[in-house]
Amino acid sequence: MTEIYYADQHIHTDFSGDSDTPPEEQIEKALSLGMKRICFTDHHDYDVVSDVDFNLDIPRYLAEITRLKEKYADRIEICTGIELGLQNHIADYLEKLTKEYSFDFIIGSIHYVDGLDPYFPEFFEKNTKNAYERYFDVTLKRIKNIKCYDSLGHLDYIVRYGKKHGLTYSYKQYADRIDLILKQIIADGKALECNSGGLSRGLDEPNPGAEVFKRYKELGGELVTLGSDAHSPETLGCQFRQCGEMLKSCGFKYYAVYKNRKPVMEKL
Repeated sequence: MTEIYYADQHIHTDFSGDSDTPPEEQIEKALSLGMKRICFTDHHDYDVVSDVDFNLDIPRYLAEITRLKEKYADRIEICTGIELGLQNHIADYLEKLTKEYSFDFIIGSIHYVDGLDPYFPEFFEKNTKNAYERYFDVTLKRIKNIKCYDSLGHLDYIVRYGKKHGLTYSYKQYADRIDLILKQIIADGKALECNSGGLSRGLDEPNPGAEVFKRYKELGGELVTLGSDAHSPETLGCQFRQCGEMLKSCGFKYYAVYKNRKPVMEKL
């Protein structure tokens, strides 16, 4: 019997510079998993230096998602999202962009710090002793200044790559910094993403893990979103059952799905 999965609200396609998966392949995978709703959130990291082009062709992207919404209207609800790379020097640009175009859901993520993505070793070479501290400090500065997003994506994205550089990580090690981030998103009415991409990339927990979500709940956080960060069909919906059980163990009864930038609470 097909298992019904939670709605996946972090999906990439070949509109993202780091994916070669056509959107329809992601839709068909979601259908095979029994999903009733998905949200495409292709990358738009504006004004970064990279061998990969992370500038999203937004008009072409929106036109294609609209076409697919119509094609699959009787089979699955398709929402239109975007994953914005948050940087303070482009804050005005991001604010204008989110007013110019209509999205159902906007993920705010920190991929580039000091011009470098932790995906690449150069970031850790530059921040040998304080890589995690630097990442969390920059995250806080950016979310204090930028408000045009709905959910903070993969709060501890950097830990996906830190282990290979000999770094250890736990919530307790960085609680002072992480707590400030959690308090800020709660004050701003933003959601915290449970990103199962950590699990699909070999970590023991999603990004972030149980200790962070427990603390988020203790501080008054209620808005949680679920996303696989899938760049190919193989990881779409990855470990969602495990993520759902983790969130319930942390005290959450619902997760949020977004339509027209407004959260709708669905039972876990």
